[in-house]
Amino acid sequence: MKQLFDIVSNDCSKNVTEKYSTSFSLATRMLDQSIRSDIYNIYGFVRFADEIVDTFHQYPKKELFDRFEENLNHSLKNKISLNPILNSFQMTVNKYNIDLDLIKAFMRSMRWDLHKKKYLNKKDYKTYIYGSADVVGLMCLKVFVKGNDKKYNDLRENAMSLGSAFQKVNFLRDLKNDHNILKRSYFPNVDLNSFDENSKEKIIKEIENDFKKGLVGIFKLPSEAKFAVYTAYKYYFKLLIKLKNTPSTRIKSSRIRVPNFEKFTVLAKSYVNYRLNLL
Repeated sequence: MKQLFDIVSNDCSKNVTEKYSTSFSLATRMLDQSIRSDIYNIYGFVRFADEIVDTFHQYPKKELFDRFEENLNHSLKNKISLNPILNSFQMTVNKYNIDLDLIKAFMRSMRWDLHKKKYLNKKDYKTYIYGSADVVGLMCLKVFVKGNDKKYNDLRENAMSLGSAFQKVNFLRDLKNDHNILKRSYFPNVDLNSFDENSKEKIIKEIENDFKKGLVGIFKLPSEAKFAVYTAYKYYFKLLIKLKNTPSTRIKSSRIRVPNFEKFTVLAKSYVNYRLNLL
């Protein structure tokens, strides 16, 4: 039965989320049950696309990505895919009428990762971040507001700022791997061979401004999503503080993490704020 296949597909996306990201999985569990599965479905899709371009080095990545995109387009048109991750994603896209241009922008940024190594100007940098992060935030926002276009448009800019902040934190955290292994440089006008405190501070300030705009939107989210998104914000902001307090030389040579016990502390404090109606 198709219904059973859809349930299995949703379970696959949930499993992908839980296996690949402890922090995102933890935050997603804080969502209301009515929207939780759809966020798993979005994450499963973006994770698989990202895995193709970032980790499958011993395989023909372009060929795999082309096939993935072809299957994606087929699933969106026909509302079914034998790939359970794509099947669950198309269900969420069609359920909330998610703009297909968001998906196209995401796939464009992922495709850039197959061949583009440096972002030398602000335009390319912003275009990449829009496609790789902002649109993911917008897809999630469509779910959070349950397809309400007015609420979506009211919170659109804030969601994009939060997505940008999350992505830039990831860039800074993954500086060593991106530069040394993937040979990528996302930050324009920053020479990673001479990455110093001044370069780091400029990036930190940019991220702090994005977080400030994003936080305004979090307070306006529906109750079904507010606690979870606030928890994700607090986790990433804590990671940003760690990066801010870490010497630039160490950021270049190691991957900075937030230990699990600190993640649970963030969760506990966020819950207290939520219950006290401080959000």
